[in-house]
Amino acid sequence: MAVGETYFPEMPVIEGLRLGTAKAGIKKSDHRDLVVIEIPDGARVSGAFTRNAFCAAPVTVAREHLAACTARGEGARYLVINTGNANAGTGEAGLRDARATCAELARLAGVGEQSVLPFSTGVIGEPLPMERLLAGLPPALQALDDGAAAWREAGEGILTTDTRAKGACVTLALGKQTVTLNGIAKGSGMIRPDMATMLAFVATDATLEPSLLDQLLREAVDRSFNCITVDSDTSTNDACMLISTGRGAVVADEADLTIFRNGLQRVMTELAQAVVRDGEGATKFVTLQVDEARSRREALDVAFTVAHSPLVKTALYASDANWGRILAAVGRAPVEAFDVNRVTIDLGEVRLVEHGGRASGYSEEAGSAVMAREEIVIRIALGRGEQSATVWTSDLSHDYVTINADYRS
Repeated sequence: MAVGETYFPEMPVIEGLRLGTAKAGIKKSDHRDLVVIEIPDGARVSGAFTRNAFCAAPVTVAREHLAACTARGEGARYLVINTGNANAGTGEAGLRDARATCAELARLAGVGEQSVLPFSTGVIGEPLPMERLLAGLPPALQALDDGAAAWREAGEGILTTDTRAKGACVTLALGKQTVTLNGIAKGSGMIRPDMATMLAFVATDATLEPSLLDQLLREAVDRSFNCITVDSDTSTNDACMLISTGRGAVVADEADLTIFRNGLQRVMTELAQAVVRDGEGATKFVTLQVDEARSRREALDVAFTVAHSPLVKTALYASDANWGRILAAVGRAPVEAFDVNRVTIDLGEVRLVEHGGRASGYSEEAGSAVMAREEIVIRIALGRGEQSATVWTSDLSHDYVTINADYRS
């Protein structure tokens, strides 16, 4: 798959789960910008949310409502997502608007207000156009459907600066039964998740205990959405939800759990990588593999230091084999007692660094050939231990600046 391309599969039906999309005109007319996801009674929902201190009003309300559902031994019944306005940095008025959105959807659907979880994405600091948003709820409910078209339209309805919808699915065999996992995500800029991506919604018909659902979500997020970065900025609105409808096979024994865990990781990773491939202005998809670290945290610190370096990212954009920028970034990573003589750095199949300096067999021609590729792998071995981590990132182009300079126009 080329950079800038994402694949949206034909999503199978997950019994009891329906999606509806409307054009509410929140920011643009004739644009899908309001999505409702209906969750069947008896399902369980787990969530991970941004750690940004200025978290958006819908994040606060979604956390509160999810906690209330959990305390009652219930799952949420509806998710409502709007684009075009983040409802972040809006104080008490933003909280009132988020709660009013939940209350109106609850009234229309005949459920309790706390059974509705709100999500928003878009411009920070602007009040929600509540009249338009609330007017969009009835048509979104009328559009509820469980088919592949509904999944695709929902994937389109949660986008902001994204250029295309992002979806992933997998069907798993558990003994004589099968379970399905479907997921959609949005994200293109302001991507350095500290729990998830901008917004992601994953559903399965598998039957999972609530505590296991929470555990699986944390594990999958940690090795997918928490391992991507486009521009090192953590959003105020990040949220990742995992829904278990309980209409399918029970995931209980270790063999089935391993199969399901791997399937969930696959879906989450595909969605996370799709975000990077659609990164604002991205022309390169870059895998940073750090090995031989003392801990996974150390490996991640090195990987993200390189991934966040503007000098590295602009060299990637220019296809400039300026390997000294990678070396310098590795050297300033927060690693104690670093022995640079034990570090090796490879660019694709080309060894860049060994024994504290340029590798003896390195040539500019070979390095430039790798840098010219759309997909690049940078491998860094620290020579300190046995732990590893992988991070995915993009380059930094002129278009990134243009997109964000014009974001509100």
